[in-house]
Amino acid sequence: MATRITGQVADVIRDFSLPTYAEIPDMGLYLDQTVRYISEHTEKLHGITITSSMIGNYVKKGLIDNPVKKLYFRDQIAYLMFIAIAKSVLSLEDIQLLMDVQKKVYENKTAYEYFVREFTNVLFYVFGLKDSLDAVGKEDSDEKTMLRNTIIAVAHKIYLDECFALIHNRNNK
Repeated sequence: MATRITGQVADVIRDFSLPTYAEIPDMGLYLDQTVRYISEHTEKLHGITITSSMIGNYVKKGLIDNPVKKLYFRDQIAYLMFIAIAKSVLSLEDIQLLMDVQKKVYENKTAYEYFVREFTNVLFYVFGLKDSLDAVGKEDSDEKTMLRNTIIAVAHKIYLDECFALIHNRNNK
């Protein structure tokens, strides 16, 4: 039974990917478009959601910059993608702290690209689609270790949420 669940769970994310930094729109998206864009990229990740009211809250708390003429741009969308994923295991205060540390060490593009590569790396490993974790990035730092451990926690939570959803679906049939 566990093998079948594992195979079904792996199938859910087999073709999953987050957009690269360059693929994120930078012409500006309205709030509803931003929610839709992020949701389209995270819909396969069980338990990862974002809403307009969440984004408004993140703006009020200072996690992301205010929209410019009601538009959200690449850096804001990249941060929102990270927040949507990280909030499943971290408090908003800890996310803010992690983002503050990142801003002192890495430019936004570098940080986001690392996050995407590492997230895919860990997610595919946790879901059994690869046998080992790849080394991602060129140097080791406390910041990268913290981010990797956040990603590991998120990947395990997504995996378990998907397993439980499959079991619930079987039990309800």
